[in-house]
Amino acid sequence: TGALIRHAVAAGARLGAAPDDDAARLDTYGRALGLAFQIADDLIDATGDAAVAGKATAKDAGRGKRTLVAILGVDAARARLAATVDEAIAALAPFGPAADTLREAARFIAERDA
Repeated sequence: TGALIRHAVAAGARLGAAPDDDAARLDTYGRALGLAFQIADDLIDATGDAAVAGKATAKDAGRGKRTLVAILGVDAARARLAATVDEAIAALAPFGPAADTLREAARFIAERDA
């Protein structure tokens, strides 16, 4: 999922004929956004309520899947999520208010529970 998100952002930059510097910033944003989505998804699986999430939870642990949550623990994964969202948002600084929707998307990913 993270790679798909990164690709969608990069494709938008290419289709919009973004200058190389802007395309690189958007790639940084897309990479961080994709990683944040995956970390949030892993946290939802590890700590979320299945009724709220709309899907079964605790699947990763049941399968012995090596997620960031399994490796680092919940608190460290949450800290990594916050840092990754900050990285995504920082990449957008040169775009000013024009990138506010992208900033909100990053915040939404970190705050979602489903």
